[in-house]
Amino acid sequence: MSVQPKLSGYSVRQLMELDACTRCGECVAWCPTFAENRQELTHPLGKIARLRDWIVRHYGLRARLFGRRPVGEEELAEYTRGVYSCTLCARCREVCPVHIDTRPLWIAMREQLAELGYLPSALSALQANIARSYNIAGEDNAGRAGWSANLPDQPARPAGQPAGLVYFVGCVSAFYPQAYAIPQSLTQILQRLGIEFATLAADEWCCGFPLLIAGLGREAEALVRHNVAAVRALGAHTLVTTCPSCLHTWRHTYPAVIGEPLGFEVRHASELLAELAEAGRLPLGPYPHVVTYHDPCDLGRTSGIYEAPRQLLRAIPGLELREMRDNRQLALCCGGGGDVETGDPTLSAAVARRRLAQAAETGAEAIVSACQQCRRTLSAAARREKARLRVLDLVEIVWQAMQAAS
Repeated sequence: MSVQPKLSGYSVRQLMELDACTRCGECVAWCPTFAENRQELTHPLGKIARLRDWIVRHYGLRARLFGRRPVGEEELAEYTRGVYSCTLCARCREVCPVHIDTRPLWIAMREQLAELGYLPSALSALQANIARSYNIAGEDNAGRAGWSANLPDQPARPAGQPAGLVYFVGCVSAFYPQAYAIPQSLTQILQRLGIEFATLAADEWCCGFPLLIAGLGREAEALVRHNVAAVRALGAHTLVTTCPSCLHTWRHTYPAVIGEPLGFEVRHASELLAELAEAGRLPLGPYPHVVTYHDPCDLGRTSGIYEAPRQLLRAIPGLELREMRDNRQLALCCGGGGDVETGDPTLSAAVARRRLAQAAETGAEAIVSACQQCRRTLSAAARREKARLRVLDLVEIVWQAMQAAS
């Protein structure tokens, strides 16, 4: 089978970016997945060069004069493996000398491949789970509040009362026990501070991020509209999330999908807690440990939040923060992004192992992140490598410090 690559899925800017690539190769050295699998079509330069070659073969002067050269099935399959091996960490964007906005370009490539029927089977299964159950785990969505079962005080909203603050938990924290401590910690922090809030419980559906980055944006639209309606129905003025991917999707994708402002603020928990700490409203006791902070890709590079988590950590008495060699804009990905863990768990684990080694270099006792997926991926790496490093989420640390203050 051969296909003709369509250009309709790419913006004018993206087509210009394909042409603007200077082939300098600066991005190659910074690509975390290429560092592990060494496959040419994994790194940014390889993907751009292959797509540009196809466009020239179909739309260039030589093609018009001498006929088009078809893109064969084997060539497409190889390209698909490369495109879906990307964690979408956007590290390449930070080092690109001509400032190509790579992450949206990679997603556009995935959209084209999904349209051609080249969506990897693992992502087709993920799509089916979300369509059937409204969550990535494929479990009954009525159990979405199961993480709260062991809490002394269940998060609840008095019947008929509006909720100014809504906590959007996210699929990973709601359905994967390894991450339960994250929503449990934030819930107890808010309760201790007397801040009223509500969760959507079973009315919370997947934010749509896994579909969007798989190249299935149209399939996410129903999720977006449902979630916006559910939050608006509570009369909320603020939505808070502990998931950076949920944060980015709510802030940047949702208004574009519904064609209007949300009508409420969207914040990451680190922003909210850092603000409370600065105002002196967050009682923090001693936490006498050395930690290193891992910047989640969707919190840092994608959403621009670098300092709020560090501000919180430095506010904790006795805590020593040591930075990893690669941090902030150039932080190494944990390996859990871009749906790579779903499609190629071995590659995801290899990237996580490299990040774990950077954390060990600091001599820290624990890695702290602000993302439930980073926590899961790095925790699994620490277990495999038998590393003497705990992996914790930022809100877990804050809750422990609050308990020490009482």
